[in-house]
Amino acid sequence: MSEETKNVAAEAAAEETKKPLNASVAPEAFDWDAFENDQVYGSDDKAKIEAAYDQTLSKINENEVAEGVVTAISKREVIVNIGAKSEGVIAAPEFRYNPDLKVGDKVEVYVESAEDKKGQLVLSHKKARALKSWDRVNEAYNNDEIVNGFVKTRTKGGMIVDVFGIEAFLPGSQIDIKPIRDYDVYVNQTMEFKIVKINQEFRNVVVSHKALLEAEQEQKRAELISKIEKGQVLEGVVKNITNYGVFVDLGGVDGLIHITDLSWGRINHPEEVVALDQKIQVVVLDFNEQQKRIALGLKQLSAHPWDSLDANLKVGDKVKGKVVLIADYGAFVEIEPGVEGLIHVSEMSWSPRLHSAQEFLKVGDEVEAQILTLDRESRKMSLGLKQLQANPWENIREKYPVGSAQKAVVRNITNFGVFAELEDGVEGLIHISDLSWNKIKHPSEFVAAGDTIDVKILDFDEANHKLSLGHKQLLPNPWDEVEAKYPVGATVEGTIASVTDKGATITLEGDAEGFAFTRELVKEDGKQAAAGETLSFKVVELRRSTRRILLSHVRTYAEVKEAKAATEADNTKKALKKVNTSIEKITLGDIDALAALKEKMDKGE
Repeated sequence: MSEETKNVAAEAAAEETKKPLNASVAPEAFDWDAFENDQVYGSDDKAKIEAAYDQTLSKINENEVAEGVVTAISKREVIVNIGAKSEGVIAAPEFRYNPDLKVGDKVEVYVESAEDKKGQLVLSHKKARALKSWDRVNEAYNNDEIVNGFVKTRTKGGMIVDVFGIEAFLPGSQIDIKPIRDYDVYVNQTMEFKIVKINQEFRNVVVSHKALLEAEQEQKRAELISKIEKGQVLEGVVKNITNYGVFVDLGGVDGLIHITDLSWGRINHPEEVVALDQKIQVVVLDFNEQQKRIALGLKQLSAHPWDSLDANLKVGDKVKGKVVLIADYGAFVEIEPGVEGLIHVSEMSWSPRLHSAQEFLKVGDEVEAQILTLDRESRKMSLGLKQLQANPWENIREKYPVGSAQKAVVRNITNFGVFAELEDGVEGLIHISDLSWNKIKHPSEFVAAGDTIDVKILDFDEANHKLSLGHKQLLPNPWDEVEAKYPVGATVEGTIASVTDKGATITLEGDAEGFAFTRELVKEDGKQAAAGETLSFKVVELRRSTRRILLSHVRTYAEVKEAKAATEADNTKKALKKVNTSIEKITLGDIDALAALKEKMDKGE
C-alpha cells in the first residue's frame, strides 16, 4: 500500500470519530493491523473509506494514452505513476532514446490493461509514442524543427534512427561533414537531427545530422571569410587527404592545400607530408568570397631551398642526386630537397641511339652529374652525365681514317639503311645503296640486327657526330665484268623471265639480267614474244648508274634486212650508172636502127 493510500485511510478514520487527525490519531500511530482485520470500522465505515479513496484516483481507460510521472528508474525497469490504483512498470529499453530520463519527468504512456492477472497496471511508452509520432514528425518537418533521435543500429548505406518512436533512415553521407571511417561509434548515441524528407505513402522518414553542422559551419565560414586576408597564417586540422591535395579544417571552414603547395620538393602523394587529424600551420594564398574557396599553402612557411643553395656552386662542378621524375625528353634529379636539375636525354650518353630517358635511367637512381647551366634567378639548372665520360669522337679521324676497313655491329635497320656501331658512342650509317652492288629492296634482306659487318669509312661529320660507312666498297664491282661480257652491239641469247606492260626482264648467261621494252620484243613474224621464250637479243645500252642492260630482239633481224636493202640499193645505183654511161655513147644511127626495130615489134614481125 502506498503512502498516499495510508494517509487517505487515516483521514477517513479521523473524520468518522469526529476528532482532528493531528490531535487524536497521528498517521504514524494508526493501528493498521486492526484496520486490516476489520476490528476498527464496520461495513459502513469501510464503504465510506473506499469511496473517499476512489475519489483520489484518476479515471483510467484502457487503450488510451495518458500522462504519468516517473517515480523510479532501474537498469531493467522504469516505474511510472499515472494516478491509478497501482504504478505501472515499463521496460527500460523503451526509454533508451532518452538517456537523460530522471525521476519526476513526465512521460506519455499507453494503457494496455488497467489490471492484469496479478493486479498490475500494464503500460507501454513505445506504443504511446507510436500513436502520436507521425503527427509529431510531420509537424517537425513542416516547422523545420531540430529533433532528437536515438541511433539504434547500422544498416546498408547508413544508420537507423529512432525519432518519436518511428524508425528513420540516416544516410551515411548525412552523418557528418567530414568522411566517416567508422559508423559503429554512433550506435546507441542520441543526436540532434533535421528531418529532410518524408514519404507520406510509405511513411518513410529521412533525417540528417550533416545539415545542422553545415548550417553552423556556414555561419562560421561567413565570420572567418570576413576576417581572412592573403598571407595570413592560420592553424588547422587535416580533415581529408586526396591524390591532388589536402583539405584542412580551419575551425568550421575548409581550405585546400594543393599537392604542389605542400612541399618545395617533389612528392608523389600528400601522405608523404601530412597525416589525418594532424594539426598544421598554413598560410592563406588566395580566397574567393563568392565561391567560398580558400587556397592554402604549407611550403610557403619555409624558405625556398634555392635561396639557401651553396653560393660557391658553379657550372662545371660535379653534384650527386636522386632521379625523382622521368619524361621522354629527360630526367629530373633532386640534388637537395626542392632543388632539381634536368638531364636532357641528349646529355645522358655519347651514343646517338639513346632517344628516351627511360632507356637509360629510372626513378630512384642515384647519379653523379656535371652542372652545365645554372640560373639562380629562374631557379633552373641543367645537368649532364656523358660529360663525366671520355668523348669517343675526340681524335675520331685518327682512330678511323677515311678509306680504312673496320668491323661494326648492326644496331638498327631502317628503310633507307643500316646503323652500325664501331664502338660505344660511335655509330655510322650504311646507306642502302652502299650495302650491295646488286639492287635490294630493303636492308633486312642483307643483314640483321646484331650482325657483325665489314665496313669502309667513307666520310665524317664531327660537328654532328655523324659517320658515313660502306660495305660494298670492300667487294669487287660485278658491273665491270658485265660491261666486259656484254658490250654494246653484241648479240646474246636470253630467256624472257617476266613480262609487264612496259617490257620484259630477260635472264642472260651467268644470272645477269637485262630489260627490253615492249616494242623491242616483236618477233620477225610480227608476233609478240612471251615469257619463257629463249631468243637472241642485241645489247643496245649499258647504264652503269642503274646497273641496267637494255636489250632488243627486233634489232637482231631488222638490221639484217636493212643491210640487204642497202646492198640492193647500192647494186641498183651501180647498174643505173652503167646504163647511163652506155646511153651517152649511142649515135643517131643507132637511134634510127632502134626505131626501126621498135616498129617491127609493134607489127608483130
